[in-house]
Amino acid sequence: MRLSFLFSLAIALLFSGCVVAPKGGPEPVYLQAKDFKDLPGWNNDAAKEALGPFGKSCAKALTKKPDADFGAGGYAGQAAAWQDACRALPPDTASDADARKYFEDNFTPYELSGKDGSEGLFTGYYEPLLHGSSTQHASYLIPLYARPTDMVSVDLSDFKPDLKGSITGRVTQGKDSAKLVPYYTRAEIENGAIATSDKIVWVDNAVDAFFLHIQGSGVVQMDDGRTLQVGYAAQNGQPYVAIGRELVKRGELQKPDVSMQAIRKWLDAHPAEAPAVMDLNASYVFFRVLTADGALGAEGVALTPGRSLAVDNHKIPYGAPLWLDTQDPDGKSLQRLMVAQDTGGAITGAVRGDFFWGPGPDAADKAGRMQSRGHAFILLPKSVRVPETYKH
Repeated sequence: MRLSFLFSLAIALLFSGCVVAPKGGPEPVYLQAKDFKDLPGWNNDAAKEALGPFGKSCAKALTKKPDADFGAGGYAGQAAAWQDACRALPPDTASDADARKYFEDNFTPYELSGKDGSEGLFTGYYEPLLHGSSTQHASYLIPLYARPTDMVSVDLSDFKPDLKGSITGRVTQGKDSAKLVPYYTRAEIENGAIATSDKIVWVDNAVDAFFLHIQGSGVVQMDDGRTLQVGYAAQNGQPYVAIGRELVKRGELQKPDVSMQAIRKWLDAHPAEAPAVMDLNASYVFFRVLTADGALGAEGVALTPGRSLAVDNHKIPYGAPLWLDTQDPDGKSLQRLMVAQDTGGAITGAVRGDFFWGPGPDAADKAGRMQSRGHAFILLPKSVRVPETYKH
C-alpha cells in the first residue's frame, strides 16, 4: 500500500474546503518599505558584530539553487538575490561603519506588521545546563529521546501547491486500511507511548528536561566527566501550550509576575502536581547530539548570543537580517541588527521573536524575565520586488 496515497487522503480530510491566503493564512504578514534613517538607533549599533552570524546564514544561502524560493511564502524573492548580497559581504574585520554601509548598499528595510499591527512581543531564550548519564541508573531517570522512527512529517505543498506548512503524525494500520493520525502528546509520551524508542541521554531532573524542550538546545554535563551538546531534532507536531498562562488561570501565579523563574519555582515547590501541569503542554521535542561549536538553530547554523533571533519561519525566512527595536529585561533600549536563525513552538506571527541570550546563569536570568513589546524590520536584497499582496 502506498503511503503517499494515505497521506493524500488524510490531508484531503483535514483540509477540505481550506484555502490558504497568499499572505500565509489566518495570521498575515505585511511589509512597509522604509529608509535606514527610519530605523531607531541604526547608527548606534555595533553592526560589525552581525557580519559573522549573517555570514553563517550566507553559507547556507549559497548552497541553494538560484531560482529557489527563499522562504516565508514568496515575498523574500529567490535565492539568487540573496546570493548576490552574500557575495558582497565584507570580512568580520570590517568596521561598524563599513558593516552599516554594506547593509545600506545591498538591502531595503521593511517594517513588519501582522494582524495586530506593527507592535509585537519579544521574549528571550538561553542554552541550559543539565546533568546526565549515558545509562539509566540512580537519579538519572528522565530520557531525552532521539527522533522516533515511526514519526512522519508531511510537507502539505507536496500534495496541494496552495497549502503551506507541514503536519506531523504516525501511520496506524487497521484491519483493512492504514491512516495518518496525530503523533503522541507529551502526556502520552511521558506515560510510555514511545518507551522503546532510542534515547540519547538520561538526565536527573524532569523540570530541567521540560525547559530544555522549550529552549531547544543545551549542554549536558555527563557523570563520566564528558560534556554533551544536544539540540533540536524534531517536534511531535502537537500545539505548544504556555503553562504559565494556566498557572495564572488557577490563581497560582499573578500575571505580572509570570517568568521562567517563577514557573520553575512553582514546579519545584509542587512535585506532586508538576507532572500534570507540564503535560498540559502537548508539544514534545526530540533531540540529537551536536558537533557544532555552540547551540544549533533550526536553520542549521550555530547560534550567536545577542545576534540570533528565533522567528516564525512561516512568516520570516531563515537567514534574513532583522532590525530589532525593543527593550531588554531591565527596561533598557535594545536596538540591534539580528539574524533569523531559529524557531520555536511559541513563536507565531510576523512580529514575534525570541532573543538568544546564550549559555550560563546570567543568560538564563535575562531570558526568563524578557517580555518586551517592540517593532521589527526585515532587510531584503534591493533586487527583491515584494508582491503587492504583502504591502501595507
